[in-house]
Amino acid sequence: MATTSAAETNGRGMTREEKKVIFASSLGTVFEWYDFYLYGSLAAFIGAAFFSDYPEATRNIFALLAFAAGFLVRPFGALVFGRIGDLVGRKYTFLVTILIMGLSTFLVGVLPGAASWGIAAPVTLIILRLLQGLALGGEYGGAATYVAEHAPDNRRGYYTSWIQTTATLGLFLSLIVILIVQNALGKEAFAAWGWRIPFLLSCLLLAISVWIRLSLSESPAFKKMKEEGKGSKAPLSEAFGQWKNAKIALIALLGLTAGQAVVWYAGQFYSLFFLQNVLKVDGQSVNIMIAIALLIGSGFFVFFGWLSDKIGRKPIIMAGLALAILTYFPLFKALTHAANPALAQAEQSIRATVTAAPGDCTFQFNPVGTAKFNNSCDIATSFLSKSSVPYTIAEGPAGQPATIKVGDATVTSYEATAAGAGAAAKSAAFTHDMSLALQKAGFPLARDPAKVPDAKLDAFVAANPELGLNAATVRAGDKTVTPVADLVKAKLLTADQAGGATEMPVYTIANGGAFKMVADPSAINWPLTILILTILVIYVTMVYGPIAAILVEMFPTRIRYTGMSLPYHIGNGWFGGLLPATVFAMSAATGDIYYGLWYPIAIAAMTLVIGLIFVRETKGVDLNAIK
Repeated sequence: MATTSAAETNGRGMTREEKKVIFASSLGTVFEWYDFYLYGSLAAFIGAAFFSDYPEATRNIFALLAFAAGFLVRPFGALVFGRIGDLVGRKYTFLVTILIMGLSTFLVGVLPGAASWGIAAPVTLIILRLLQGLALGGEYGGAATYVAEHAPDNRRGYYTSWIQTTATLGLFLSLIVILIVQNALGKEAFAAWGWRIPFLLSCLLLAISVWIRLSLSESPAFKKMKEEGKGSKAPLSEAFGQWKNAKIALIALLGLTAGQAVVWYAGQFYSLFFLQNVLKVDGQSVNIMIAIALLIGSGFFVFFGWLSDKIGRKPIIMAGLALAILTYFPLFKALTHAANPALAQAEQSIRATVTAAPGDCTFQFNPVGTAKFNNSCDIATSFLSKSSVPYTIAEGPAGQPATIKVGDATVTSYEATAAGAGAAAKSAAFTHDMSLALQKAGFPLARDPAKVPDAKLDAFVAANPELGLNAATVRAGDKTVTPVADLVKAKLLTADQAGGATEMPVYTIANGGAFKMVADPSAINWPLTILILTILVIYVTMVYGPIAAILVEMFPTRIRYTGMSLPYHIGNGWFGGLLPATVFAMSAATGDIYYGLWYPIAIAAMTLVIGLIFVRETKGVDLNAIK
């Protein structure tokens, strides 16, 4: 495509070639985000296939590596591919990134599990995840830079806003594909092998994206720079080794992308986590709610991108940050009332008290799942936090295990220092007693039916006096004679407990299974829940819609790919990626399910202040004129 001057482009509409550029860049990036999100959405199934056969220490190492691949390596991908993009060109670099991303994702779908490959299976999975993270680190900067350098100066916000829809649309696409495959196969088949299908479908998406991208030409700004011999020979050292450019990157990180990231993660990911893990709404309903909110809200990415061409990028981003700061607490509290009114009512009237020895409670910051919190207070507060129960910590006598008082009941916690059956028995007894106390106090807990082999019936009756069971009466009732081998496989019985028997009666005990906090499906206010989620998504569109344009406009062509990619991925990969773990740790330390919201609010406030003072408006700037 021939290079066209700003004066010639500013008054015209979008050309066919420019539409193709936007479509190809956006479509490819949607597919990349789709690939990336699949791992998070299907983590439980992946863990069962690749990690479950290994000792806990080994699983922890894999968890650490998987986390690193998901977030921490993204800035390194930005450095690697940013440098290549500034040296070789935008088109070929982000063609390479999508090939790496798509092939890595497809291979996850065909990779044998630990049962077949042993230790090689999880190691290979981690390598593929690292490649995905690196590729994603290079994709966004390439797509945003490529589109921006094709755009007229006065429509750059609108053009690049289509790229900004891709992360949300990728999440939406992954949720829809998962829901369709789950419904088509059923839960058991999906858990056994069906979870691989969404990964395998990425091959089709990859082929379409590569085919389209191969037909594109290099960006006009990059070609002009190359023709004039003004390209950078060392983009990394020029971008970050010279203070005039490093300062811009620092302002971009602290004055734009850090706040944008926490609003983005809070609005799209933490809201999903909050609904499912805190409010206990079932996963399928949560996916549907989030998908509807994303579908409604996604158009605002383009709207705010278009608006930024009229009034500027900075006012819209700063307004989105300010709205998040002012309204997160009321919005998330309203979400509790809409999605689980019984839990909201219990939290208003019931508060637990944890009495613990001095120094027994620690700050449970555990982003990769490898740390162990074995003190009795940590066990107590972790249980209450995961059960969405508000609590207060009081100091008790030294040397005594922590106790939890809920209503009229007091339950003693334990030290998780022992291993084996003793530790498991303590954990089971504590969980049972605490769950029963919470249920009696008014929290919305339910129990599934329990499958109890005959050899364990007497112990089950003794451990659950609240059920009022009589072992003889249960044995006289309905039963299913089951091969012992099946019971051992299902972990309902051990070989020693079978006592040499080949078959054994199994009794179904109503309301005798594990306790679980639930959101009553009939009590969920779907319209209000979706409305609140949509508002949170609109905040995301305000801070994210114009961000590509302003980042591109901050850096000169010779280091643009490198310069904009690193602050973007540090902001989103580290400030945003640490949000769930940080929020949980803060909530667990205070006994308040909303307290962790101070993390995104504080980061957004920092960015608002720095952005208002140091970030300059870039609307309409000539990219070729930036020095």
